[in-house]
Amino acid sequence: MFSLAEAREVFPLVKRITTEAFNELAPIKLRLENMLSTDPRIAQVEGQYEDVVKRWVMKMERLGLVVKGLWLVDFDTGDGYICWKHPEIRLGYYHDYAAGFSGRRALTDVISEMSPDWA
Repeated sequence: MFSLAEAREVFPLVKRITTEAFNELAPIKLRLENMLSTDPRIAQVEGQYEDVVKRWVMKMERLGLVVKGLWLVDFDTGDGYICWKHPEIRLGYYHDYAAGFSGRRALTDVISEMSPDWA
């Protein structure tokens, strides 16, 4: 469980790790996009892609975050999630457990309306 202060404290690390993984994956992704489906090296390149993503997921989970998609993580507050997706520059969104990404609301609105314990 994260309070807003705790999420903000770990966020620079989350952002740095994610940016590094994103940048590491970019040339691999480009290579895959430019390969023919019959290229015998495709399995090797797909393996490299998968390795980068798996390492990122493991790092996020070790930090206590919930990985919801590629470059998308949630900080569990106990009643919902502070939600972040790369390349957003700050923690700016929240959604309850049922709403999911499409139900994200501005964090400032949620705090002013609900005054949650985690804020």
